[in-house]
Amino acid sequence: MVPYHGCGTILTHGPKLPASCSSTRPSAPGFPSPGIPQAIMLEKSLLRCSSKSSSPSGPLSIHITSQIISTSEETRPVERSFHFSRRRSQKGYLVGNPGTGESIDFESRVPFLHGMGIISDQLYETIMEHCHGEVYTNPKTALCAQASDRFDRLYDEIYRPHILFKKCVYASSGTNDGSIERKILKEETGVLKHPPPRLPMDCHNYGTYLSYFWANNNITRDALGIKKGSKDEWVRCHEGDLPYSFDIKSTIKYHRNMTLKGYPALVYSGDHDSAVPFLGTQSWVRSLNFPIVDEWRAWHLDGQSAGFTITYTNNLTFATVKGGGHTAPEFQPERCLAMFRRWVCREPL
Repeated sequence: MVPYHGCGTILTHGPKLPASCSSTRPSAPGFPSPGIPQAIMLEKSLLRCSSKSSSPSGPLSIHITSQIISTSEETRPVERSFHFSRRRSQKGYLVGNPGTGESIDFESRVPFLHGMGIISDQLYETIMEHCHGEVYTNPKTALCAQASDRFDRLYDEIYRPHILFKKCVYASSGTNDGSIERKILKEETGVLKHPPPRLPMDCHNYGTYLSYFWANNNITRDALGIKKGSKDEWVRCHEGDLPYSFDIKSTIKYHRNMTLKGYPALVYSGDHDSAVPFLGTQSWVRSLNFPIVDEWRAWHLDGQSAGFTITYTNNLTFATVKGGGHTAPEFQPERCLAMFRRWVCREPL
C-alpha cells in the first residue's frame, strides 16, 4: 500500500526536488527519456501535477496502520510514535493486486483460469457444482477432492504472477559448473548457508535470485550500516516460518472506512495475474456498494487502450493494467507510471 500526499516533495530514489504544481504537462506524460534514470523521471513527472493538488503535504504514512493505532486502546504507546500520521495532511492511498484476507482472493482464480482457457468447461462446472467454487478449503466430497487435484495440476503448469510468462524450473542450490554463473556468485554460494535455488538467466525473476547475493554481500551491508555479526543472512521470502499470527482477517472494512472519510483511493490490478486475479478485486470493490460516477471504460496511452477503469463516489477508482501481472509496474512500467501520474495529479485516467 502506497499513500500519497498530493503535490510537494516526492520521495523517490532520486534527488528531492521542490514541487511547483504547475499545469504544464510533458508531451509524453511520465515517460522515461534515454539516459535519464527512471526514478528521476518519475519524480519530475509527478512534480507537474495540476494546481488542484497543491495543498500542503507531509511524510508518507500507512493509512490503515494509522487507523488501527488511533482507534485501539492497546496501542496508545505506539500512537505516540506515529503522531505524525495524524497531525500531517493525508491525501489518499493506492493498492495494486491487493490481497484482502477474504476468500474471494482465491475463489476468483477458478473463473479467471477458466476464462483464460487454463481449466476446461467440464472442470469449471464440476468445481462450481460440487465445491461451490471453492478449491482452497477442505473438500467435503470425493468429487470435489478430485476436481481440486485436477485444478492444482493445471494451475501448476503456469507462472502464477503472470500467466503468459515462462515458468522457470529451479535448479539445485549447489555450486554451478561455472559456465553461466558469474564468479562472485560462485564465491558467495560457497559462503552462504542457505543460497536459493538457481534460476535460468533468461527467467523473468532472475533478478530476485540475484537479490539474495546482493543483500548478503558485505559491501551492501556496510552501505546499509548493518553491524557485522548483528544480523544473520537476509532471506527474501519466508515460507510460513515467521513467528506471528494473523489478527486482521480482512482489510475490506479498512478500505470502506478510509474512502468514506474522503481519502481518494486507487485500486488497480494487472489483468494477467492469477495469484490475486482482478475478478476478485473487482468483486470486493463492488461489494462496497458505492454509486458509480464514471462508467466502465478504457483508459489510454499513446492512443491505445492501456487498461480499463471505473470510478465510484467517495473518490474510489478501480483500474486494470493491460498486460500487467501480480506486481503490475514490474511488467508494465510505462502504463503504470502514466496511470499513477494521472491519478496523483487528480486527472482522469
